[in-house]
Amino acid sequence: MPLARRVVEAVAVDNGVCIRPLAMRRIDTTTGETSVHPVPCGATLASKCPACAEHARRLRMAQCKSGWHLDSEPLPDPAPATEEMKALAMLRADLEAARSTAETDGTTVDVGEIDGLIDQVDAELAALGVRGKAASDRRDRPRRTRSTKRRPDIPDLPRLPVATRTVGRTFTAMDGTVWRPSLFLTLTCDSYGKVNADGTPVDPDSYDYRRAARDAIHFPKVIDRFFQNLRRAVGWNVQYFAALEPQRRLAPHVHAAIRGTIPRTVIRQVAAATYHNVWWPTCDTVRYGPRHPPVWDAGQGGYVDPDTGGLLPSWDDAVDAIGPDDAPAHVVRFGPQIRADGVTANNATAGRLIGYLTKYLTKGLDSCHETTTDAQRVHAERFAETLRVEPCSPTCANWLAYGVQPRQARPGLTLGRCMGKAHKRATLGFGGRRVLVSRQWSGKSLADHKADRRAFVAALLDAAGQRIDTRRHVWQLLRPGDPGTPRRDHLILHAIAERHIWRSQLHAAQQAATASGNSPPGHDTSQPLAA
Repeated sequence: MPLARRVVEAVAVDNGVCIRPLAMRRIDTTTGETSVHPVPCGATLASKCPACAEHARRLRMAQCKSGWHLDSEPLPDPAPATEEMKALAMLRADLEAARSTAETDGTTVDVGEIDGLIDQVDAELAALGVRGKAASDRRDRPRRTRSTKRRPDIPDLPRLPVATRTVGRTFTAMDGTVWRPSLFLTLTCDSYGKVNADGTPVDPDSYDYRRAARDAIHFPKVIDRFFQNLRRAVGWNVQYFAALEPQRRLAPHVHAAIRGTIPRTVIRQVAAATYHNVWWPTCDTVRYGPRHPPVWDAGQGGYVDPDTGGLLPSWDDAVDAIGPDDAPAHVVRFGPQIRADGVTANNATAGRLIGYLTKYLTKGLDSCHETTTDAQRVHAERFAETLRVEPCSPTCANWLAYGVQPRQARPGLTLGRCMGKAHKRATLGFGGRRVLVSRQWSGKSLADHKADRRAFVAALLDAAGQRIDTRRHVWQLLRPGDPGTPRRDHLILHAIAERHIWRSQLHAAQQAATASGNSPPGHDTSQPLAA
C-alpha cells in the first residue's frame, strides 16, 4: 500500500501544487497580523517538483508564442541622451585621460583614487538609466586576437549590413490574402559513427566519443555563431526562441522558432559555413593520471610535476604559446541534418510546434529518452566517462592531466572531479542554458511575462469586486530552525486547500467579468493560468 505522504504528493501534483513548498511569513503592516503560507519552490525539472516544472514550461510556451509572429517591432527606439548623461560622459572621459597619465607616470595611489571616481560616475550613469558601461573594465585580462581568415574548407557567405528590422516580410496571395510566415528550424551535430535505431553505435570501438564530448561542451558557441552569420547573410536582425534537447545517440540538437522567413538554401549555406574554433592548449595526450597527479606547492603558488618539482605552465602562458601556424584544439561544426518548416500565425501547426519545442524542458537531458537495453546503458556510461576527464572550461581541474595549470588554480583540485555543469550526467556535457531567447524576441523578459499573468489575475479579481491590496503585506522567508516553521506535509496540505479556494474565486471572477463584459484584455486564454 502507498505511504500517506506519497498520496498527499500525488494529490498535490493533480492539483498543480508544489511538493517542495517554502514557508513564508506574511506580516500585515496595518493590523500587525502574521500568518505562514506555502510558496512554490520554482523548480524547472519534474524530477524535483512536477507542478513548478510544468508551470515554468507553460510560461516558456507563452513567451515563445508572444514573439513568434509579431507584425510590429517589439521594442521602441532608445530614448535620446539627456544633458545630465552627456555631462557625466564628459567627466568620464576626463577621468579616463587622467588615469592614463597617472598610469604612465607610475603613481599607483592616484590610479586607485581615479578608479574609485570612475566607478562612481559609472554608477550614476546606471542610475540615470544608461545601459552598459562607457568603457570595458580596466582590470580585464588582455584580449588575445586570432586570425579571422576563414578556413579553406568553408564556403563563403554574403555579408550584408544588418538592418534594425526584426519583423519578417509579408507575401500576398493571388486572392489578396496577406501572409507573414515564420520558420521552425532544427540543427544537429555532426556524425561520430554509424548508430542503430536506438541510438547506440554500430561499432562502439570506432565511435568518436571524444569528439562527441567536445562538441557537446562547445555547442552553445556554434549556435551563437550560426545566428550571427545568419543575420549577416540575410541583412536583418533575425530573432529566435530556441530549446536544446538530446538525440537518442546523446548528441545535442536544437529546435528554434525564428520570426520571419528565410530561404532554405540560405539556411543550409549558413549552417555549412558555420564553425567555432576552440583555441585551447593541446589536450590530446594525457601526461598525468589520477594515481600520479601534479601536486600543489604553496611556496611556488601553483601545481608542480610530482617527479621533478618543476612548476607547470599557467593557463595564460599555455594559451600564449599557441602560434599563428598552430591548429585549434577543436572545431565544432553542424551536421548535414537540417530541417526548416514554414509556419503561419493562423496555422494549427503553430501550437503543436510550440508544444514540441518545449516538450523536454521539464526533464534532464539524460532522461529525455528512456534507456531500456544494456547497449544503451553502456553507451551512456562510455559517454559520461569521456566527459568526466574532458576539460570543460579554462578553470577546469582536468587541465592538470595535460600538464597545464587551470586558470585561477588553487589547492585541492582533483583530476576527474571538476564540479562544472558540463560534467554532470544530467547535462550530457551541455553546460549552457536549455532555452536560448534573443533579446528582441518579444520585448519582454521572463519576469515581465510572469508579471503580466499576475496583473491579469489581479485585474480580473478587481473587476469582480475582489480587490487584493498586496502593498500592505511584507513577506519573510522562514529559515530552518525557526520555531514557526511548519512541517512540509502540513505546508502541502495547506497549499492544496488554498488552491481550491483560489480556483473557486477565479472561476467566480471570470463568470462575473463575462456577465458584465469587463473581462481584462491581454491574456492568452489558450494557456491556463497559475494561481
